[in-house]
Amino acid sequence: MTSAHRSLRLFAAAAAFLAAAGCSTTDAAAPVAVPSPPPEEAALCGALHKELPKTVAGQRRTGTEPDSELTAGWGDAAIVLRCGVPRPEKMSDAQSQAVDANGVNWLLEQRADGPRFTTTYRKTYVEVTMDERYAHDVTPLAELAGAVKKTVPATLEVP
Repeated sequence: MTSAHRSLRLFAAAAAFLAAAGCSTTDAAAPVAVPSPPPEEAALCGALHKELPKTVAGQRRTGTEPDSELTAGWGDAAIVLRCGVPRPEKMSDAQSQAVDANGVNWLLEQRADGPRFTTTYRKTYVEVTMDERYAHDVTPLAELAGAVKKTVPATLEVP
């Protein structure tokens, strides 16, 4: 192997390391407003909290501030979940958009800083906000769907 090839391989390895380091997340707690659901919904949220994955879309689970079973975060607040939120007004809009991710339906609301999704047809509303990195990516919702289906019963079966 020539020294030029070695230099190129070292450069590629260094670039890969720096790219990974630049995408790393911190374990700092994200400030999140804690919902105030009725006790029966809070119980569902507590069950959901225990089932949430350690990683979502490659982001490690981090704490939220204040610490609560009604909230969870991944990465540097790239993905934030709140359980037991009020029903969004947009849900009454016949023109609103929705997506299905692994059998869980979500209302989509576009925001300047990234999308907000709220479950539909569940016994409590689960909200997931994502920063602009996930503006066109439903991977986080797909990865959260199993925990939602397991712990937050549907109120309407959608074919």
